[in-house]
Amino acid sequence: MGLYASVGTVLLLLAITAPAALMFGFGGATAARSHFPPLAWLGRGYIAIVRGVPDIAFFLFFVIALDQAFEWMRHQVKCPDWDQPIRQGNDFVVCDAAKLPLGNSPQWVHETYGFSLAVLTFAIVFGAFAANVLYGAMRAVPHGQLETAEAYGMNPRQTFWRILVPQMWIYALPGLSNLWMVLIKATPLLFLLGVEDIVYWARELGGTKTPRFTDYPHGDWRMWYFLALLVFYLGFTKVSEVVLARITTRLNRGQATTGGEAQRKAAA
Repeated sequence: MGLYASVGTVLLLLAITAPAALMFGFGGATAARSHFPPLAWLGRGYIAIVRGVPDIAFFLFFVIALDQAFEWMRHQVKCPDWDQPIRQGNDFVVCDAAKLPLGNSPQWVHETYGFSLAVLTFAIVFGAFAANVLYGAMRAVPHGQLETAEAYGMNPRQTFWRILVPQMWIYALPGLSNLWMVLIKATPLLFLLGVEDIVYWARELGGTKTPRFTDYPHGDWRMWYFLALLVFYLGFTKVSEVVLARITTRLNRGQATTGGEAQRKAAA
């Protein structure tokens, strides 16, 4: 049952992370094209820094740093009279009331907290890649259309939301499609973050005999479990390709793109 539940964990991660990463990406791309220099530097710095760090290094470091940042903020509020240093060698020590989650919290709270940190980390990492894709898509929208909107009396905000944003998706979709596939393949990184995902259960259930399952010894079945993971991921990516192809067809309608022209000629 743990293996079956872990499939739900992976699907839940994708369902939450995809829109969250898109939100981070849209914010980063909008900031990067801003005419206000500090905001533009912030957006471009976010894209450059996160994309320039290896994913594994970012996942292993950022989750720890984020967890400690949350505990430090709680420590400042809940334990103002603390007179000991928080950094004690390699140890990070805060008062018991500031720990996340609390030591007496049930197991599901610990698991939910760890999963939330994983989701936030995935969203920040893949949001930077989405920001780069969306930034390029915004620049690909013909500038003449933006000038026409301004000539009709639209202000910059109206031009952005009514002209630029609706049209940029067709240019962004190929890059976002690739990013979605990469996100699917990156879900086994949950294993590195301590979340019991399908890779964890495939290793545990397929091993010859682990301390967790001493009552059911068997041979080394890991090859079969990981083969099942291969089929799962291949099937999931195939379904994604079909759905993304239909979205692309829908977005091409009425657009001045190669796909849109092909649709108009087919209709004629």
